[in-house]
Amino acid sequence: MNYLTKDIQDRLDEKLALLNSYRPLPEVAVRKLREQFGIEMTYNSNAIEGNSLTLKETFLVINEGLTIKGKPLKDHLEAKSHTEALAYLFELVDKDSRNTFSARLIRELNKIVIQDIDKEWAGRYRNSNVIIGGADHTPPEAVEVPQLMQGLVDWLRQNRKAMHPVELAAVLHHRLVHIHPFFDGNGRTSRLVMNVVLMQAGFPLVVVLKNDRKKYYRTLGEADKGNYAPFVRLIAQAVQRSLDIYLKVLTPALKDKEHFISLAELAKDSKFTDKYLNLLARNGKLAAHKEGRNWLSSKDALKKYLDGRERKRN
Repeated sequence: MNYLTKDIQDRLDEKLALLNSYRPLPEVAVRKLREQFGIEMTYNSNAIEGNSLTLKETFLVINEGLTIKGKPLKDHLEAKSHTEALAYLFELVDKDSRNTFSARLIRELNKIVIQDIDKEWAGRYRNSNVIIGGADHTPPEAVEVPQLMQGLVDWLRQNRKAMHPVELAAVLHHRLVHIHPFFDGNGRTSRLVMNVVLMQAGFPLVVVLKNDRKKYYRTLGEADKGNYAPFVRLIAQAVQRSLDIYLKVLTPALKDKEHFISLAELAKDSKFTDKYLNLLARNGKLAAHKEGRNWLSSKDALKKYLDGRERKRN
């Protein structure tokens, strides 16, 4: 089953193909982008789970080794552990882009993520049942977890070629948090595991933003009921954001660059209001990505949307 529209798939594939056309990419630029995205992902992924460090504080803890006054030790440890997990992920993908996916890999990522928080259960499946506060979903019995995890790995292997990588990664993410195999770190582990699949397919590191936290949990809840499309679309928008930023930095010729502007500015030269453009962006119909809380798009993206709409009418 396809959870992404053809327009969104084509858009992602087109941007990835453009990025691939510039390979080999400049090592210094790629290293800086990885550092930027690494800080962003560590901050956002931890913040989604309630970590109180700001983006700047996360940077200072990781890069400067500073202790932030008034912030819990646990929050500092989570930032350092997540950074180590990212380093492991990058090394894994760089060493072998088609590295065999396994339950052991998932456990290893969880082990690194929570090793400084709970050494006893880091990387180990839970041995009792759990309830997720505020969620309708109740995770399966603890005794079922090992079998469900092996089933998850088998499912991934069977669907690698059948599904678009973004769909595959998003559904994998949901299925993993649905099983909730660990006592702690399930969300952070799932977002890392999702990125293993995406990066193996050639995409840059993808960050789920803290500003999308409510939408993230809401669409995960819809996926619990079998409606995967909203969650997959959310992940697709995060993928596009990473591609847009990489292309903005790495596109060698100025004439090839896509110039991103606010929706309010884009609306000035169009027949649409910025509110309508925002609706198109949120529904994935207009190519756009978020910076902070604001959507950015381009005149080229709006033209492609209008051209596509005209073709459908004809």
